[in-house]
Amino acid sequence: MNSLPIDEVLPALREALAARHEAVLEAPPGAGKTTRVPLALLDQDWLAGQTILMLEPRRLAARAAAERLASELGEKVGETVGYRIRLESKVGPRTRIEVVTEGILTRRLQDDPALEGVGLLIFDEFHERSLDADLALALSLNGRELFRDEQPLKILLMSATLEGERLSTLLGDAPILRSEGRMFPVTQRWGRPFQPGEFIEPRVVQTVLEAINDESGSLLVFLPGQAEIRRVHQQLAESLGQRSEILLCPLHGELDLAAQRAAIDPAPAGRRKVVLATNIAETSLTINGVRVVVDAGLARVPRFDPGSGMTRLDTQRISRASATQRAGRAGRLEPGVCYRLWSADQQEQLAAYAGAEILQADLAGLALQLARWGVTPNQLAWLDPPPSAAYAQAHDLLHRPGAPNADGTLPRPGQPTAE
Repeated sequence: MNSLPIDEVLPALREALAARHEAVLEAPPGAGKTTRVPLALLDQDWLAGQTILMLEPRRLAARAAAERLASELGEKVGETVGYRIRLESKVGPRTRIEVVTEGILTRRLQDDPALEGVGLLIFDEFHERSLDADLALALSLNGRELFRDEQPLKILLMSATLEGERLSTLLGDAPILRSEGRMFPVTQRWGRPFQPGEFIEPRVVQTVLEAINDESGSLLVFLPGQAEIRRVHQQLAESLGQRSEILLCPLHGELDLAAQRAAIDPAPAGRRKVVLATNIAETSLTINGVRVVVDAGLARVPRFDPGSGMTRLDTQRISRASATQRAGRAGRLEPGVCYRLWSADQQEQLAAYAGAEILQADLAGLALQLARWGVTPNQLAWLDPPPSAAYAQAHDLLHRPGAPNADGTLPRPGQPTAE
């Protein structure tokens, strides 16, 4: 088994979880936390034959994590390591580590608030701060308090950004362990500032072609969404013409499994890949062979408009933390290069971290989940509580005629809703 940076902190992590029921692990992308941590804890006495649940933010990440963990054991997925995602499951009677997506965990908590048979719950990539992850953490903490007195559920939050102090406070001053990771130098190449109304695709295509000619290795290109990926793919295909050594691979959450694997797997011998990705490739996936990153500096984020009651997708600047994580993808195996399509001055104007989804999302789904759980937000522990005005609007919506019941079913005529 090859050495990874996270290995240095695993003994301390074992000690922390033996002494406490909570811990926070900070480690940059590529440190090996997803691959090594569950396996390192599987033989601990306190686990006592129970299972480990590990939460991943996306289906692709959950499937990939399970495959890597099983590979480390020399097994197939569905033996010691399995996964459950929407419409797909690979678990067996011997499964001890189960990788799940956020929606799966929330539904499991609603059906079994105590998480019977689970000894450790790992929240991977918690820095992404999705609404479902925040909700699952709040419910699991409450379920543990109510139902797990004799053998408390242990909870581990793993994050790639430096917000460990806040996480520790939420978990009752839980110990924080930090892995520095292993990074080769990454040269930053800055672009000119974007002009208002300027399309990003021509700049991206020009920069990718420049990087192909000037640098070696495969490229990872960050774009805000599928539409930009399609347009850049088309323009690059036209510009590259007969250069068959260059493979263009889109990567986003709606691709089928074969296309996703084509993007993640190493390029065949004598060929190079240009992976056109959304922020799905920012932290939770490892793409082999990349030493050049081209970053448009944008992400598409859902925003709820209380006035219209609708959610729209806004394209916005990424945070400095996201920019650092993206650039780090170029320095995983050897010194790399990151082309940033914004200026050094603009870098200083970026927000330090991305905002939590719970602060800007439609909370109707959350209100429905809390109604089913039988609590109000102020009865749960949150890193960032749902905004009171947005939650009140969502709560009112659930009491309108025709709104779903707390279990998600539609009411019968005359039946009260959200009870």
